[in-house]
Amino acid sequence: MSTLSVSTPTSTSHAKVEEKRGLSTAAKRRLPLLPALIFVIAVTQLPFLLTVFYSFQSWNLVRPGSRHFVGLQNYVDVFSDTTFLVALLNTVLLTVVCVFVALLLGLGLAILLDRKFLGRGVVRTLLITPFLILPAAGALLWKTTMFDPTYGLLHFVFGTDVDWLSEFPLASVMAQIVWQWTPFMMLLILAGLQSQAKDVLEAANVDGAGRWRTFVSITLPHLSRFLQLATLLGAIYIVNSFDAIFLMTQGGPGTASTNLPYYIYQRAFEGFDVGQSSAMGVVVVILTMIVATFALRLMFRTFSVSGGIK
Repeated sequence: MSTLSVSTPTSTSHAKVEEKRGLSTAAKRRLPLLPALIFVIAVTQLPFLLTVFYSFQSWNLVRPGSRHFVGLQNYVDVFSDTTFLVALLNTVLLTVVCVFVALLLGLGLAILLDRKFLGRGVVRTLLITPFLILPAAGALLWKTTMFDPTYGLLHFVFGTDVDWLSEFPLASVMAQIVWQWTPFMMLLILAGLQSQAKDVLEAANVDGAGRWRTFVSITLPHLSRFLQLATLLGAIYIVNSFDAIFLMTQGGPGTASTNLPYYIYQRAFEGFDVGQSSAMGVVVVILTMIVATFALRLMFRTFSVSGGIK
């Protein structure tokens, strides 16, 4: 015999009171976050909206009174600008190569540091050091200490008088950025290696699986989410690289090492073209959002919405 539950007006009103109380409690918990939210909106969204507004204006600071509405003409000029297309290609090449090489080097160093040996703590600290150096200081260090054609370390090792920053500008910038970001990749992957279940590795060893087979079949699948996270974060930071290009090559020779952040800087602060530089900035933000959306979808296949691992 089944019992039917009948909702009375009293129970309904009690449920509404509990619901309002829960909403009030949730609002009180979120209230301390309101100043931080307002600050984030003030320093990120308002400047972006102002940039979007200026992107529809023709405004050059060296011509007072020249500001007027031009609609989408700045965007048309951006995509017909060959220098912008070259900077876009350099940005994609710089990001892909640096992330890939830094990821491989970080993986190799993480595997070495995952083993116990004498002085591992000292070695780990030394390998992390490049990531702790300011990007501007690292760029100047490589420019004067490594790539100087007369007194540089590469000149001392190879005995050649190659001017690396002039003959191989983009590759030189890539080398500095890889050196800067490899420790970051190493730390993320090392955290993944140390989170492995040791009993699984011992079982694989007992079953006769070699080191390569264990790495490919057990370790690498376990590291997939850490590799995805390192790739996403590394790409977000490296695509905005400015210090190395500004201090090492100035985007040259010509436009050989010019990327999008540096070209936007040139148009805004050297060419004083507020309208077109704003349009470039909006285009870069949209392209970054598209790439980040695809990357996040890949990560969401690994991480559940609740924060757990699928």
